[in-house]
Amino acid sequence: METKRVMMSSERSKQKKRSICRRLGKHIKEQKGRIYIIRRCVVMLLCWHD
Repeated sequence: METKRVMMSSERSKQKKRSICRRLGKHIKEQKGRIYIIRRCVVMLLCWHD
C-alpha cells in the first residue's frame, strides 16, 4: 500500500512538472513572437526614407 502512494505522488509531481514546462514553453514562444514583431517594426522605422 505504501509503495503505491509513493508511486502515485511521484507520478503527480511528474505531471505537474510537465504542465509547468508546457505553460512556460508556450509563454516563451509568445514572447519570441512579440519580440520578432517589435524588432521588425523598429528596423522598418529606422530604415524609412521619404
